[in-house]
Amino acid sequence: MLTDGVILDVDGTIWDSTGIVAVAWEKAARDGGVKDAKITPDMLKNLFGKTMEEIADVLFRGETKENKEKIMELCCIYEDRELEADPCHIDFPGVVDTIKKLSEKVPVFIVSNCQSGYIELVEKKLGLEPYITDIECYGNTGNGKADNIKSVAERNHLKNAVYVGDTDGDRIASETAGVPFILAGYGFGETEGAAAEIDKFADLLELLEV
Repeated sequence: MLTDGVILDVDGTIWDSTGIVAVAWEKAARDGGVKDAKITPDMLKNLFGKTMEEIADVLFRGETKENKEKIMELCCIYEDRELEADPCHIDFPGVVDTIKKLSEKVPVFIVSNCQSGYIELVEKKLGLEPYITDIECYGNTGNGKADNIKSVAERNHLKNAVYVGDTDGDRIASETAGVPFILAGYGFGETEGAAAEIDKFADLLELLEV
């Protein structure tokens, strides 16, 4: 595949933070008044990729809109705290080296439906700051992934961008933005109709013509 820019998803594509996040979110939910809250990594694997509002609607469906927002704010605070404290050896094999090699030939970007600051934390934990050209997320813009992929492509003058993600929602967002989708087959979800699929992150080096 020919490309002039690689845009990456985070959870299920770059790393798997669900074990750490599940602990943080369950504590946040209980401190937020949901005393019987039970949040597991598998639950989050089925939800990551959606916006924070959509996740709250599933996890805290019995709560008011206002309380959902308060709980999710706590979730983000507790999550950041746990991820900052943890060494975060949770990146998929070959991710860091592959991004370094890709960035020598083509700009690399990150777009996620996460909260503000999360992508920066990922970059810091994995030492990726020198290799990522631009980022965008739902927390910054209030827009869904399709709009943010399109925005990153447009402001960086990309003509042949590709998006790498791991869920059907990622595929839909990518196609809506007019960008070919590469499925990270090792990730959290499944989908059909991807332009290509990789079994491990390092496969991008062979797949992409850069």
